Amino acid sequence: MAGAIPKIFHFVFGLREQTEPFHLMYYLCLRSCYEVNQPDEIHFHYQHEPHGAWWDRIKPMLRLRRIDPERLVAEYRYDDARIGQFRYAHLADFARLEILAREGGIYADIDTLFLRPLPDALRAHQFVLGREKAPPQAGDGGSLCNAWIASAPGAAFCRLWLEGMSEAFDGSWSAHSTLLPFRLSRAYPDLLHIEPESAFYALDWTRQGLRDLFEREVALPAHAYSLHLWNHLWSDSRRLDFSRFHAGRLTPDYVAFAGTTYARHARRFLPAGVSASRLGYTGQMARAAMHYPWLRLQRRLEAR
Repeated sequence: MAGAIPKIFHFVFGLREQTEPFHLMYYLCLRSCYEVNQPDEIHFHYQHEPHGAWWDRIKPMLRLRRIDPERLVAEYRYDDARIGQFRYAHLADFARLEILAREGGIYADIDTLFLRPLPDALRAHQFVLGREKAPPQAGDGGSLCNAWIASAPGAAFCRLWLEGMSEAFDGSWSAHSTLLPFRLSRAYPDLLHIEPESAFYALDWTRQGLRDLFEREVALPAHAYSLHLWNHLWSDSRRLDFSRFHAGRLTPDYVAFAGTTYARHARRFLPAGVSASRLGYTGQMARAAMHYPWLRLQRRLEAR
């Protein structure tokens, strides 16, 4: 079945200077996209090119395309410095819609793990989004997450959303990115198809959802196409409000041997020949168990 939505995947990354090597998590996202979806092309849109061993491995599979940041967001003065540190994510919010409105295809955040291919029936729609667990600021409304979007070129819903973004953008995390499309979906329900939360966000952004991702193993719905990892909530080892897991623990040893939901589904995408040790993973777990209570105490003292 020929789809209205091209079988081209888009990723947006590097909208801030890259001071650290490209992470294994991002490699596994792109590798799983390639192997699971078998796309016609994977377009990697960036301002600052990544670097490092994992980037060198995946780069040949990508079509690299340099982009410039959206001026409104690049110059915006944030009232909340905690959100301001994620300016790059807001830049990507605008970039993804501009790309999809112009070219069509499927966009996913680079902290995604692909599980099973999309059915052709989904690509027959003009525009597709997935529900997510609504954030507190949604009030009594819902939320359509922008971490996974599929669009035909020039889709009407995509253009309506993009046209309303500048006015809706207020420096908060969700006003323009997940709450605006929900409101638009109520006004223009015939312009898009909405998948249930289980399709792309089966494990949500709560502490329990992150624990189910990275610290224990749970069964996933049969129609879960991908997992979103919500990495801005946990990747920094100093952040403990959502999870004690962090990017430093997501290593080849962890992916190869951890008995967790993420590790079980990600390990098939580790490249052959990559060194991974069960003993190394056991040592990592022991160090984490010793380190976490001290770090938590330090954070409490700093908050006084």
